[in-house]
Amino acid sequence: MAAMPARAVPSDALLPVFVLTGPTGAGKSEWAERLAQASPVEIVSVDSALVYRGLDIGSAKPDRALRQRIPHHLIDICEPTENYSAGQFVTDAITAIRQIHARGRVPLLVGGTMLYLRALLRGLAPLPQASPQVRREIDERAAREGWSALHAELARLDPVAALRINRSDPQRIQRALEVCYMTGQPISQLQRDTVSPLAHYRIRAWALAPANRAVLHERLELRFHSMLAAGFLDEVRSLLRRGDLNATHSSMRAVGYRQLWAHLAGEYDLAEATWRGICATRQLAKRQLTWMRSEQSLEWLDPDTPLSQTSWNRDLSHELIELGL
Repeated sequence: MAAMPARAVPSDALLPVFVLTGPTGAGKSEWAERLAQASPVEIVSVDSALVYRGLDIGSAKPDRALRQRIPHHLIDICEPTENYSAGQFVTDAITAIRQIHARGRVPLLVGGTMLYLRALLRGLAPLPQASPQVRREIDERAAREGWSALHAELARLDPVAALRINRSDPQRIQRALEVCYMTGQPISQLQRDTVSPLAHYRIRAWALAPANRAVLHERLELRFHSMLAAGFLDEVRSLLRRGDLNATHSSMRAVGYRQLWAHLAGEYDLAEATWRGICATRQLAKRQLTWMRSEQSLEWLDPDTPLSQTSWNRDLSHELIELGL
């Protein structure tokens, strides 16, 4: 079915932006594609793996035939040797959103890379660049006192940040303390004062997530095995053979790719790599859900509730009709 033709977006209304997020494996892409077949929307990917050319099977990238039928944006836009930042994503996403609106259509942001989505919904705080000296001093203290002690210090300096940063997350503890030391201000305050790039749009955002966590875990395991059957290992082998990539590149640190790369490098056998990949995927889903629960603006959807997708499609179709689309 062809995508719906465009009509003019009313000039007297805030331009709409739809967001469909959720943990990996929840079914976001299928929901978005079904909506786009019948409504004047274009899909903007919010996925840190889909930006890379050559990362296809392991990222569950929509195939080219589908992308020719339904407009997708921010897919295959850089080489896996490049670093693609949240700041670049915001710039590219805003450009795509404006171009979609100019065509009289509505952008639907789809994906679960929470760093990207947070940067787009909340904005990027003007934080200082990393200081090797400050970080070295923090690492030295952590070696003497332990990260729990530094987390306790963070709780005194920035209790809001400490509440959302786990005691076992040294990287984020280090960054939050670094910002406090360098600016004299809590990182949470700097982030709170930042203006969202989407402040002048009308946002509706949904989180698609099975209510039963065990069901999601089972799906993620099945999906990983399906990816292997589809040639995931050969895909990683091809990336390894390029000769210009290594395990430290951001693209090769994506879930699944990291574990299969380590297997091909001889660190462990395929069975171990598979199990590690499944566990890492489940951990990613857990982190995504934790972030989503902190976002009060999200409307929750359960893909396993009967007729939930039909109801969501109908809801958005009515909203688009009200907008004159």
